[in-house]
Amino acid sequence: MRKFNTEGPIIAADHYHVPPLERVDLDLILTLIGDKRYFVLHAPRQTGKTSALLALRGLLNGGAAGRYRCVYVNVEAAQALREDVEGAVRVVLGALASRARAQGDTFLYDAWPGIFATFGAGALGEALTRWCEADPRPLVLLIDEVDSLIGDSLIAVLRQLRAGYDHRPERFPQSVVLCGVRDVRDYRIRSSADNAVVAGGSAFNVRAESLRLGDFTGSEVRALLAQHTEETGQAFTPEALETVWARTQGQPWLVNALCRRACFDTEAGRDRSRAVTRDDVLDAQEHLVLSRQIHLDQLADKLREDLPSASETARTTLSAPAAPGRAWIADRRVVASRRSTRGRPHGLLSPPRPRADGSSGLRPNHERRRELSTGFARFALYPAFPARVVP
Repeated sequence: MRKFNTEGPIIAADHYHVPPLERVDLDLILTLIGDKRYFVLHAPRQTGKTSALLALRGLLNGGAAGRYRCVYVNVEAAQALREDVEGAVRVVLGALASRARAQGDTFLYDAWPGIFATFGAGALGEALTRWCEADPRPLVLLIDEVDSLIGDSLIAVLRQLRAGYDHRPERFPQSVVLCGVRDVRDYRIRSSADNAVVAGGSAFNVRAESLRLGDFTGSEVRALLAQHTEETGQAFTPEALETVWARTQGQPWLVNALCRRACFDTEAGRDRSRAVTRDDVLDAQEHLVLSRQIHLDQLADKLREDLPSASETARTTLSAPAAPGRAWIADRRVVASRRSTRGRPHGLLSPPRPRADGSSGLRPNHERRRELSTGFARFALYPAFPARVVP
């Protein structure tokens, strides 16, 4: 039995899903690859980036789009090495060689230790050059979680990719796709070696395009939920369908998390003789908030990084037009009502009531819970949320 997926990339046999390559501009992507361009694919977490990359790898290696060899690699493990550049490059090379070997290409697996012993922190560029020279098929490299690398380690990887750009495709990858939460041009990288901040757009100025993977459309949400109905016979009431859209605005993880809870994680939800109702969806929302789901927790931290502090603008409130899921934000905290989040006109939110000194008035022992509550709606919009400052 397939289910709604809330962890990791899509497995078609196990998960209801919207086909990943239908969610991207595939014609544009194939054109960029054919034109030997390097580009970025970015989106918030749990949006489907990795699923899209893996589907693209399958398409390219299957020969339907040309005679390519395509390798996907996740470089997140190198984050633990922080600014140990040699250590990070070693981890990246090892991960890349392991992925290629799993596809039947053993050249890099055999060659990289010797290359690293000779070139050290600069081994990535040399390894890619020798790997491309060893096979006449153009290499397409998909690098996931690239923005998890830190400081000089990230700078080293980006600059080695840039340095070999003029050798493509015979002696360097034909195309490289960098995938992460942010566009590379938005990186502000602290270099300990130079004691300076390096802009990502400078370290990787060969980026041709920046593509953003969007959320589900309304029709895609309905199609996803229809797969559950088709396979189990359990329908969603019209009010439930409307509530799923209103509470998520199509954010993929939120859609899947709500529906998994409503359809699989409770005894009532597993009763296929009854339809999923609006109340089931709202109960699922309440559970996700109160159980401190990790993605909402991470969002609260991200919001505190990105929003101005109360000391900078004592009476600043960020707002957006009143619509389902829109947020009210104050003092770097997303503020929700103490009461149940179920009946709020703005999704999970109520406007804050600042004190005379400009602070939010929240008691410290309630702040975290309210950040998480409002994070549910904010997660669906971040980072595309068009905030404006209201005096």
